[in-house]
Amino acid sequence: MHLSDKKIVLGISGSIAAYKTPELVRQLVKAGAEVQVICTDAAASFVSPLSLTTVSGKKVLHNISEGDSWNNHVALGYWADMILIAPCSANTLAKLANGICDNLLCAVYLSARAPVCIAPAMDEDMWHHASTRNNLRKLESFGNTIIPVGYGALASGLTGEGRMAEPAEIVQFLSRMLNKEQPLAGKKALVTAGPTYERIDPVRFIGNFSTGKMGIALAESLARQGASVQLILGPTHLRPSGNQIKVTPVESAAEMFEHAKAAFEEADIAILSAAVADYRAAEIADQKIKKKGETLTITLEKNKDILAYLGSVKRKDQILAGFALETENEIENAARKRVEKKADFIVLNSLNDKGAGFGTDTNKVSILSADGVTSLPLLSKADTADAIVTAITQTLTNHAT
Repeated sequence: MHLSDKKIVLGISGSIAAYKTPELVRQLVKAGAEVQVICTDAAASFVSPLSLTTVSGKKVLHNISEGDSWNNHVALGYWADMILIAPCSANTLAKLANGICDNLLCAVYLSARAPVCIAPAMDEDMWHHASTRNNLRKLESFGNTIIPVGYGALASGLTGEGRMAEPAEIVQFLSRMLNKEQPLAGKKALVTAGPTYERIDPVRFIGNFSTGKMGIALAESLARQGASVQLILGPTHLRPSGNQIKVTPVESAAEMFEHAKAAFEEADIAILSAAVADYRAAEIADQKIKKKGETLTITLEKNKDILAYLGSVKRKDQILAGFALETENEIENAARKRVEKKADFIVLNSLNDKGAGFGTDTNKVSILSADGVTSLPLLSKADTADAIVTAITQTLTNHAT
């Protein structure tokens, strides 16, 4: 990470997450940035301006006017290579989205010619409120970049979404963005991962051996490239590293279908790596099924095909990738699947390859597209994910040109 000679205005609004900002400033300065901190009046209740002055080496600014002098908000907006607002409370988020200019931070934001990154921080209910979602959409439509919130313990005592990204994650995000290392900055990505469980009674289910490792690696790779990622994750104990990926836990194929359908409307990229059950029980028993004979017959009915549905509604500006697990005629079957499902990419897994498949830390895949087949050697799942994301990024770039 390097931010050498970069000038950053850090705006801090009133949130308990402000206690993280001295460490954020310290890491920004360590990365080589020159940091000018602006605190709202509410922010000063959560973090000491003296500590921020000490770590930044600059006097913290509060108001447009101070005594017989004034802080030139226009000059600050022009000076910065980046405006970072972290934490951004629900109140400040609303002000920015609606052009309310009643403090120095908002005035600098409205004067900024540099890119603006916003790291929200609030309780989960506030984060999911319709007004907050609308404000986020407005800010993104203005060209601002929203740094994804994390999942974890909240000031209310609840656990959920709304935590400000950690200082190290924010610094990494800015470094890639300012150094043009995030080709997917501003893009939204959808990833499905893990198994699905189809209940047959209150204690049993039909499932598979997927752990979600490959899909989680894909979500992490997309996030490293700057994308805002929603990971729809089937039953697994694994979770992505960091807090910048929105995780939506699901159990059944039907739940995964509904969440994927909703998320795809706003997605630029969708990678469907989940091992989704093709069938579910036609009827789920209310009570545990008892042993009554030598055989048991369960009637199954087909689940909706998520990849086929998304392919049928895909816009020209969206990239859709699916996975195929084959045991025979692998390339032919995968190529047919790509065409039939109207996918841009099919990533072929084979259980015939040692070191590939469910539960391993490595994978060996072939990437099929309209341009042909790229077969990768045995790699870590992280490196495999990077190769897949690179192929998708190149296709997006070609679409843009």
